[in-house]
Amino acid sequence: MSAGNVSAAATVAASPPSAPLGRLAARGALLTMSGQACKILLQFGGIVVLARLLSPGDYGLLAMVTAIVGIGEVLRDFGLSSAAVQAPSVSAAQRSNLFWINSAIGLLLALAVFAAAPAIAAFYGQPALQPIAQALAPTFLLNGFATQFRAQLNRDMRFGRLAVAEVGGQAFGLAAGVTLALRGHGHWALVAQQLGQALATLLLLAVTSGWRPGLPSRGADMGAFLRYGSNLMGTQLVVYASRNIDALLIGQRFGAELLGLYNRAYQLLMLPLNQINVPATSIALPVLSRLNDDPARYARFLLHGQSVMLHATVAIFAFACAQAEPLIVLVLGPQWAAAVPIFQILAAGGAFQVAAQASYWVFLSKGLTGSNLRFTLVSRVLLIAGIVFGAQWGTQGVATAYSLGVALAWLGGLVWLRGSGAPVAAMGGNALRAMLAYGLCGLASAALSLTWASSLGGRLAVGAGTMLAAFLLLLALWPAFRRSVTDVLRSRSLLRAA
Repeated sequence: MSAGNVSAAATVAASPPSAPLGRLAARGALLTMSGQACKILLQFGGIVVLARLLSPGDYGLLAMVTAIVGIGEVLRDFGLSSAAVQAPSVSAAQRSNLFWINSAIGLLLALAVFAAAPAIAAFYGQPALQPIAQALAPTFLLNGFATQFRAQLNRDMRFGRLAVAEVGGQAFGLAAGVTLALRGHGHWALVAQQLGQALATLLLLAVTSGWRPGLPSRGADMGAFLRYGSNLMGTQLVVYASRNIDALLIGQRFGAELLGLYNRAYQLLMLPLNQINVPATSIALPVLSRLNDDPARYARFLLHGQSVMLHATVAIFAFACAQAEPLIVLVLGPQWAAAVPIFQILAAGGAFQVAAQASYWVFLSKGLTGSNLRFTLVSRVLLIAGIVFGAQWGTQGVATAYSLGVALAWLGGLVWLRGSGAPVAAMGGNALRAMLAYGLCGLASAALSLTWASSLGGRLAVGAGTMLAAFLLLLALWPAFRRSVTDVLRSRSLLRAA
């Protein structure tokens, strides 16, 4: 059977029985979140260890390169991993063709980055960037090979195997990075971490997927996959540019040291965000695509998934923003203290970024990749313009412009999706309720910790206790918030019902 029109997969796919789908979703959520917990521990441990072994300048050099060459990761995927997951069916020939397309793109990008390394170094005026870019070039080929192995595990909802491969790859990369950092190799420790993770993840994905690509086939219909993927890739390119223009401007104008501080603040923000957004999308996209013909079940699953993400991440952002100084200084070291105000500004934008993820699920699960591209072009071009303007006031100006732009993009996405059939009013209410509740908890945590404690450790302890007390008070006094938290705690049963 042909893949047909992938962009309309949600309307043509035959929905599996609801009970097996619910069990798969519930089991997948448990396995994926367990894997993500391991990844968070590894990433956080890596951040702590490497931040104490390396300097802000080391991180800044790597960030300069990745701000430019990282766009190749979007081109390398070409939207084909999501296209393979969302399609109602994928033949063996189509799957093999997708593998070879991603691999060929990865090879071309690896060669292009290697050749462009001198130009990257010249752009920043940093000769040390040339060998860094050339050393990172093979990651595009490795990730190109890995794309469809990952997509196949995702499509089959084998989330446990996927988690094993990703956690194992991350652990190997971290081990390589720490080893070189302990031996005094500076920024090369970060390069080794990237290469080691890409290689180990590829090998583990290939082993755990149980699938091997065949030879390319001309007879397989690939048009629907390429149309879906190209629209999604265009969207992702614009998003990538808007998320990295800040690093590009800071690196080019202010140098590696300030970029290193900004990069660590941004990565601390993205640590919980990526570890929730990516696996949640892996679970939500295949399930929502199959529920698209049942609006009530679709809306219930969508809103519940959004609530889980909001409560899991906005609470973290609120506490981290309130206690940014003791957290960063005690965990990373005093040399990173200048990153505190940058992180606090970015954390506010992070809450809106979490809220906007549900809109992204709607675009993809309903096959609205063309609409998503148009919306992204409008919202992200405005965001980029704001960041360029904010750069006049240094790193904090860039961070402020980024956070304001993300908040406006979240609101604009809800307006854009009004005619899609998605419960946009409820999505907006979900987000505002969580942000208001945890924002109040964070304000109480910051105020009382500054009043009642003088040492950094004391502020952290008082702040944590105050955050918990404020949360429990809101549960008692705010029925809507209490219902939302209760629903999250009943995730397994609600996933089955969805």
